[in-house]
Amino acid sequence: MTGRKHFGFLVMLISVATHTSVFAQTPCAGSRDLRLINGRIHTMDKKDSVVPEVTIQEGIFAAVGKAANLRLNPCTKVIDLSGRTVVPGLVDNHNHIVLLGMRPGHDVRLETAASIAEVQAILKAKAKTVPPGAFITTLGDWNIKQFAEKRLPTLAELDEALPNHPYLMNGGGGTVTNSPGKTFFEGRGIVVSPAGAIANGPPFLAALNLLRAIQTFEDMKRGTLDAMTYTASMGLTTNVDMGAFTIPGTPDMQDAAIADNVESLNPWTMYDAFMALHRERKLTTRLRIFFLTQDTRPDVPILKQRLLNSFPNFGDDMLKTAGIGEFAAAWRFQAGNTPTNYETALQLVAKQGWAFQQHTLSLAEDQFTTSTFEKVNAVTPIADLRWSIGHVPRIDRPTLDRLKAIGAGVAVHGWLYLSGSPGNGGPPFRTILDSGIHVGAGSDAAAVSVFDPWLEIYYMVTGKNSAGELINDGQQIPRMDALRLYTAANGWFLHEEDKLGTIEPGKLGDLVVLSDDFFDPRKVSDEAIKKLKSVLTVVDGKVVHNEMTQGR
Repeated sequence: MTGRKHFGFLVMLISVATHTSVFAQTPCAGSRDLRLINGRIHTMDKKDSVVPEVTIQEGIFAAVGKAANLRLNPCTKVIDLSGRTVVPGLVDNHNHIVLLGMRPGHDVRLETAASIAEVQAILKAKAKTVPPGAFITTLGDWNIKQFAEKRLPTLAELDEALPNHPYLMNGGGGTVTNSPGKTFFEGRGIVVSPAGAIANGPPFLAALNLLRAIQTFEDMKRGTLDAMTYTASMGLTTNVDMGAFTIPGTPDMQDAAIADNVESLNPWTMYDAFMALHRERKLTTRLRIFFLTQDTRPDVPILKQRLLNSFPNFGDDMLKTAGIGEFAAAWRFQAGNTPTNYETALQLVAKQGWAFQQHTLSLAEDQFTTSTFEKVNAVTPIADLRWSIGHVPRIDRPTLDRLKAIGAGVAVHGWLYLSGSPGNGGPPFRTILDSGIHVGAGSDAAAVSVFDPWLEIYYMVTGKNSAGELINDGQQIPRMDALRLYTAANGWFLHEEDKLGTIEPGKLGDLVVLSDDFFDPRKVSDEAIKKLKSVLTVVDGKVVHNEMTQGR
């Protein structure tokens, strides 16, 4: 990558950090002062304190509990919770929200749908917000296992839901379109079956790239706003983005690995929409950026330039750089091969003082990564760098003990909730917690997993997949532990445990009012965890999602 491009990236980040807002139109416009009263506010602090009220001033928790002598800003808005349950803003320690925001078309998630009828209802609701004739898309984060019918929607079913919008649906079960979509794709040389199916592989990629070709920057900004709105509706207030594969045709890649799929973007421009929205003061959730690199050369040139021309923890509390991951070099781990430049890459990451997280899917990958961490640690201690292994569906206790000994952690992601089956579950949540290693949770969502944290928490608590099959028996954990992995535990991965994850004085003013009492199994059974959502989400002292009505 050229120095000029790196300089341009830094200039954009500096503008994010230093940009000042326009003058408020009214005295209370943009106020970040709230007082929430008459609730059951679970702070998730070390004592698991529960308080009836909390006060946020200038986006920071100023009082937790009765605000006795606290002087309130005249613009402070008071919200009566009427006994509702409140938790800290949830933190997803590994997802791909930037990819979600960059989806072509008007994206709609189907991860909560349990039947074809529910798919149709979600699509009909989305259509009301989309101009007629505009494409609607669902790319990833669903599996036919979750539908009662265990099949894809038919062409007729999609036409019933979306008669006036072309539609493309791709994920765990295949690719389908409706009649308007069929007309569009066939008119451009893509083969669509009479039933509306498009073959995976080159035909689907051709369809995807057709939609990418007509996408504008304004579309990308709109999609990014939609992505934040979606995650905020479930109570996610901080998204830790783990990058994307490099799409073919990207310039200046110096032999780095490339891939053409729904998880691919241009690494030099993929953050532009988020950064533009931040300059416009339109971010509604926090973003933490981990840079993904996949060098194949021994001297890891792309990673080296990232490290030399970017700064860790640079930005502000809404958007900042945070680490390297989920790859630091091309992860060629097939047929007994291992990445020969991996130690070189990690030595550089440690030397420059960055946090790091590594994707793994097998015990062999866990052990190889751990051995490399140990080699790096012998040169540059990593205990204060917040290094971790992510996904870990097969990790064992000896490997956990080795990681713990050098101060590394584990990030667990329940992506097998969607696609797992008996004999193919994981991660081993109970084993990991019992080891005493630092552990936090996330989703890996955007293509292979679900963004909804309550589905992830359901999986941790029950061991059941999206079809209701028990696939992770013996590794279930209590619901309080599962929620803690999504809140108090996750600031560690970002060097922000003093800012994120709990409701305590001095921390960032993020919280979620839940649709029901997660902590009372008489009110919310294990199965009902899947139906939880936010009725009020607060980020930086501002209400960013509100479905709350007065009373209960």
